[in-house]
Amino acid sequence: MKEALELKPKLVAGNIRKVREFRHYTQDYLAAKLGISQNAYSKIELAYSKITLDRLFQIADILEVEVTQLITFDQTEFMRTAVNSRASSTQLI
Repeated sequence: MKEALELKPKLVAGNIRKVREFRHYTQDYLAAKLGISQNAYSKIELAYSKITLDRLFQIADILEVEVTQLITFDQTEFMRTAVNSRASSTQLI
């Protein structure tokens, strides 16, 4: 059980990176939005530093996803949601 709990932060950190890359955001961009250094942000994605629940919500907001998507990332579901939200944005213009 302890081993599974130790893997969770790494999975969430990897999910944050995947979504960031999908959005074509740089680590510098997210770091600036969060008010931290790029080095500090990099440590979040590498799971070297623990993130608070508040920080997780901030990251989800910047990445335009639900927190649950960062915790239980499903690439197929994410792609479907992202495509639908882009289509909705295009219709508003």
